[in-house]
Amino acid sequence: MTDSDLTTATPLSALAPEELAAFAKEQRDTHAELRTRGLSLDLTRGKPSAQQLDLAEGLLTLPKGHVDASGTDVRNYGGLQGLTELREIFGELLGVPTAQVVAGGNASLSMMHDTLVDLLLHGAPASPRPWAQEETITFICPVPGYDRHFSLLASFGIEMVTVPMNEDGPDAEAVAALVAEDPTIKGMWLVPTYANPTGFTCSQEVAARLASMPTAAPDFTVFWDNAYALHHLTTEETKSADILTLCDASGHPDRAIVFASTSKITFAGAGVAFLAASPAMVAWYLGHLSKGSIGPDKVNHLRHAQFFGNADGVRAHMARHREILAPKFAEVDRILTEALDGRGVATWSRPTGGYFVNLDVLDGTATRVVELAAELGVALTPAGASFPHGKDPDDRNIRLAPTMPPLAEVTQAMEAVATCVLLAAAEKYTEQQG
Repeated sequence: MTDSDLTTATPLSALAPEELAAFAKEQRDTHAELRTRGLSLDLTRGKPSAQQLDLAEGLLTLPKGHVDASGTDVRNYGGLQGLTELREIFGELLGVPTAQVVAGGNASLSMMHDTLVDLLLHGAPASPRPWAQEETITFICPVPGYDRHFSLLASFGIEMVTVPMNEDGPDAEAVAALVAEDPTIKGMWLVPTYANPTGFTCSQEVAARLASMPTAAPDFTVFWDNAYALHHLTTEETKSADILTLCDASGHPDRAIVFASTSKITFAGAGVAFLAASPAMVAWYLGHLSKGSIGPDKVNHLRHAQFFGNADGVRAHMARHREILAPKFAEVDRILTEALDGRGVATWSRPTGGYFVNLDVLDGTATRVVELAAELGVALTPAGASFPHGKDPDDRNIRLAPTMPPLAEVTQAMEAVATCVLLAAAEKYTEQQG
């Protein structure tokens, strides 16, 4: 990316009209040149790369035998709560007693969906009536956040109210103020560790506030989606807040339901999902699950238990993931820093874990950045996807997912994205200058 000495590291807002015009022309010329390359790159979803999936190739030779530690034949019916030895491994990793962990199918999103449906149809143990019988149901949604959470709520007509997602977690005081007075607020979503898309982690203090705050709804429920708890990008591994213990100590033992999975640890389409909660909520969940299932895929459970061996086996496996992913995230930061630092047109996260980089561009330009990138053959998540109904009121947020492409493609894609950010910003300032 070329720049004249006159404009190097100068904020675009400080450029004189003729300087801005020259800068905009440089970006248009660079964009035109990139367009001739015929790129076809995808940064839309946080998928593991083929190299990461290869790390779990040994699963295809397992299980050895078909009997679990208790002597039960895993090929048969039963075992609704899932294989005990696998629940032991992930109970240790999640900081939850084995008895409070359920191992299910391959998708934690399915468990979240089923939990929400059960709440709508039956209510929680503390609910005065099924949620579907309420005139209005509202969820608190920290933003930017996970688009699939929002689309799930929207599919059931559940209303959403947003709060900021800060570096230490959701704005706890804003949440507390909302839930204290409004009985229609039945729950909230939270990705507590290396959040999607910011990479922020909920602190123990914020988690304690969420666990202890008074709520107008007696059955207020926190959907604690700990999807990235083990996905560290550095050797300094962030520890997740122990929400279940905090809720129990605060006198609200049934408030939180924890979700996790191996979807980005082993095979994304053939992993194992987990649910953890208080003993009462586990019994509630299994009671409803038993009406539609006789048991999960315990052969796959045994396969995973044998593959990992123990919790340290999972940790060692995730260190190999880190070796693949960390250079990609470092490359994203390098290119954004070299191209955008000092320009006053963008900020971005530098996550120490998770699967995403959160990019905030000049207000009113995110949609244009995505459009310009598409013209170059670089697919980005739609602007606003990290907000309910896909509507970012400031049109500035873009989620970047650098995990799936090879490193060389991450470089190409990010160079293109940086050009698009600068061009969109130059267009915006030119418009403002008249």
